Amino acid sequence: MDIKKLQTLVFDALEDVKGQDIQIFDTTEITSLFDRVCVVSGTSNRQTKALAASVRDKVKENGGDIVGMEGEATGEWVLVDLGDMVVHIMQPAIRAYYRLEEIWGGKEVKMGAAKRAPRASKMTAGPLDEEKPKRSRSKAAPVEVTPDMMAIQTTVEDEKPKRKPRVSKVAAELAGEKPVRKPRATSATPKIPSGGRVKVAATKTATASSKEAAAKKATTRRKTAE
Repeated sequence: MDIKKLQTLVFDALEDVKGQDIQIFDTTEITSLFDRVCVVSGTSNRQTKALAASVRDKVKENGGDIVGMEGEATGEWVLVDLGDMVVHIMQPAIRAYYRLEEIWGGKEVKMGAAKRAPRASKMTAGPLDEEKPKRSRSKAAPVEVTPDMMAIQTTVEDEKPKRKPRVSKVAAELAGEKPVRKPRATSATPKIPSGGRVKVAATKTATASSKEAAAKKATTRRKTAE
C-alpha cells in the first residue's frame, strides 16, 4: 500500500475515535525499518484500545496488512505495527515520560490541511452574477393627498378641544373693557395674621353699660361702709 494512503487511513481512524494531539513523522532519513511513526494520546484505557481497534479495522478494510499489536492488555501504551508505519497510542502521562517526539520527530508530516476540505469562500459559493439585491437608499415617493384624507384630517381637528384666547391688558383697554383688578389692602383694613387672635373694639353701648355697673358697685360699697 502507498505510504501516503496508509498515513491518511491511520489519521482518519484516529480522528474517528477522537484521538488527541495526533502527530505523524517522516523517518525515512532516520531508519530503514519503517517510513512513518505516528504518536497519539488517549485519555483512558478504553479509549487507547478503541483507537488501536479503529486503526486495525480501517487498514484491513482497505487491503492493508497488520504486522502485530502490543499493549492491549493494560491499555496504557498500545503499539500497532503496520509494516511501513508504526502507531504509538499512549496515555498522556506515559507520552510525557517517554517523549517519542524527540526521538522520531525529525520531520513532521502535516495532515490537518490535507484532510480537511477547503471551505467555500464568498467568491466560490455561487455564480458571480447571482448577487444579493442591494437595498435602495432612494427617498420614498410622495403620498398623494385625496379628498377623503382631507375630510378625515378636518374631522380630527374639529374634535380637538379649543382653548379660549388670552386677552391682554392693552387689547382689553382698546375694546373699552377695564380689566378686573384685585382690591388692594388699605391701612384701614385690619390685617389678620393666620393662626392668631383678633381683638375687636368694644361698642359705645357696651362701654356705657360697663360704666353704670361700676358706679353701682361703688355706691353699694359706700353704703356698706357707712
